[in-house]
Amino acid sequence: MRICVDDLETSVVFYERLTGSPALRFERGGVSVAAVGCFLLMSGPASEIDVLRKVTATIAVKDVDEAITVLTGVGARIVAGPVPTPAGRNVIALHPDGSVFEYVDRKAVPTPG
Repeated sequence: MRICVDDLETSVVFYERLTGSPALRFERGGVSVAAVGCFLLMSGPASEIDVLRKVTATIAVKDVDEAITVLTGVGARIVAGPVPTPAGRNVIALHPDGSVFEYVDRKAVPTPG
């Protein structure tokens, strides 16, 4: 479940205690994200958060790059991404009917080493 919050630190403490799970933190574009149990807490600039609030659902795909090709080929517009996350890459697309979906793959993001 996605939750947009003003104060990520205070929210993380609450949800960690609620779920008994530690937060996995990462950045997505200009947004700070904390995954705590089944909750995905997000905080950041209004322009970024406004897009994330409109996401109807997250859809797992084999490859984000392939999804982008298909999406743009049928008239969708990419509004954010693709960006790497600890769980893989994601992209947010605006469909021609006005609905917004996040597409996520599980491709590992190489770590510098």
